[in-house]
Amino acid sequence: MADLVPFDDRDGWIWFNGEFVPWREAKLHVLTHGLHYASCVFEGERCYEGRIFKSSEHSQRLIDSGRMLGFEVPYTVAELDAAKAATVAKMGFKNCYVRPIAWRGSEQMGVSAQQTRINVAIACWEWGAYYRDLRLTRAVYDRPAPNTAPVHAKAAGLYMICTISKHAAEAKGFGDALMLDWRGYVAETTGANIFLVIDGKLHTPKPDCFLNGITRQTVIELAKARGIEVVERHIKPEELARAQEIFVTGTAAEITPVHAIDDLTYQTGPVTRLLLDDFHRLTRSHVA
Repeated sequence: MADLVPFDDRDGWIWFNGEFVPWREAKLHVLTHGLHYASCVFEGERCYEGRIFKSSEHSQRLIDSGRMLGFEVPYTVAELDAAKAATVAKMGFKNCYVRPIAWRGSEQMGVSAQQTRINVAIACWEWGAYYRDLRLTRAVYDRPAPNTAPVHAKAAGLYMICTISKHAAEAKGFGDALMLDWRGYVAETTGANIFLVIDGKLHTPKPDCFLNGITRQTVIELAKARGIEVVERHIKPEELARAQEIFVTGTAAEITPVHAIDDLTYQTGPVTRLLLDDFHRLTRSHVA
């Protein structure tokens, strides 16, 4: 890891509250509410050949997530879309990852923070495949019940148990962790939705306590367009042994085949390959 370039010491520009600032100067105070109390929401997006995939859907989700946390992102969908496109252009990237983020500032400290400013920033960087040779193990923590947290917001605080679980999985030699929900059903990985191919049908957990990912929704649309039956339901962990193929989806993950879950092994089969090809064509459909 020593060869990685720290994210606070890079060349470039970050869009920060409506203007571009040099990358190294995009700073916030240590007493920022979003740091202490996780009053922060964000998005992850990919730009393919100069176009951000489903940019408006991500912008709307950022706004919706802020509202779930009790604050209003001070920009419209159109303004966020334009700012993201301008950031990508200023960085000179064709293919990159885009990170919009909104958080409560440092005007108040304490659980209550009604008078804090809502800050918004957008950064982008070149980022290749999120997973390689993906193997999963059972996560340390389960996804919380929807009456215990704003589970449908892409909120920073909800990722605390994901980081803990991913680190524990990596320490055991796995690429990520498979999280169950509070009832014991299969939910997702620490940062991606999951699909099982069972006898030609595509099975995926109901997103009732985790994000209904934008890439997840896209893959469901692609599968249905191919005539593949999609079944959204509660999936028991023991059903993983019935699957012929398993893959995960997400902005960072895109579509990534799963090769193992603990002692179970899987091949990259025909359904996964078909959807991989369709997704690749879709994300680059604007390229002549």
